[in-house]
Amino acid sequence: MTDLSFTVLGKPPVYRYHLLRNALESFQKNLPQLDDKEFSRVQQRAERSYLLESLALQSPEASQTIILPERVEQAVQEIAERYPNDEDFVQDLAQNGLTPDALRQALQRELLFDGVLQKVASRSITINDIDIQLYYEMNKERFAQPETRTVRHILVTINDEYPENSGENALQRIRKVAKQASNGNAKQFAKLARQYSECPTAMEGGKLGAVPRGQLYPQLDAVLFSMAAGQVSEPIESEIGFHVLLCEQIFPAHTVSLTQAKPQIRTLLQERAQRNCQKAWLKQLETGANREV
Repeated sequence: MTDLSFTVLGKPPVYRYHLLRNALESFQKNLPQLDDKEFSRVQQRAERSYLLESLALQSPEASQTIILPERVEQAVQEIAERYPNDEDFVQDLAQNGLTPDALRQALQRELLFDGVLQKVASRSITINDIDIQLYYEMNKERFAQPETRTVRHILVTINDEYPENSGENALQRIRKVAKQASNGNAKQFAKLARQYSECPTAMEGGKLGAVPRGQLYPQLDAVLFSMAAGQVSEPIESEIGFHVLLCEQIFPAHTVSLTQAKPQIRTLLQERAQRNCQKAWLKQLETGANREV
């Protein structure tokens, strides 16, 4: 168990918030639950995050950023609502060396830091159509879509504890259902699924949606991807029982066009440019602080 009174001696209360945040992110633990090795790692990360936050809050950009008190109170309340009552909330904070006021101050700093980074991100380059086209041409494999098939199924499980679900009886039952569904009519198949299927998808007419290869049980996968659109399978046995499949539609493998991919690529590249701009700005602050030491 970590002795907080010793390890954070001389540090401001908001530093403890950085310790706690990094402990939760790295180990999903409160500070007193960390062993010495874990705490050492958390402390290293907290030192850096606290330093960068402090440097950012001393920048000209911070003086141009306003965080309303109402937003801070909302952030505090969002955390408090995770607890059954206020007593548990305050007690948990105390175990981590924090008070509600210290948490409020830490959250105000965190919100201001985020606001500053958003302001810095707005300086990043604007992505143009040439950037988008270059990314698309150099990463075409990312826009390849595999063949998918929309499918419905009916399941009769095997369970020897129930006579009607013994292996032999389950097979007889599914054969009768398959015969009724053999015309490939989707409405009729959905009706039979709601009536006979023992899968939760029965409520939706046995609908499994559009699936690529490898998503279903291997036995089902092999049959589905050999079927024609509108075809109903013979009974197929898997580890959970017997299935009948209806292959509704086939969507061949294809590559998403540049026109279709453009909004996604623009967002990706813009977010990357913003992150790089933020990282460069923080690095500049850190370098400047090291020169002054």
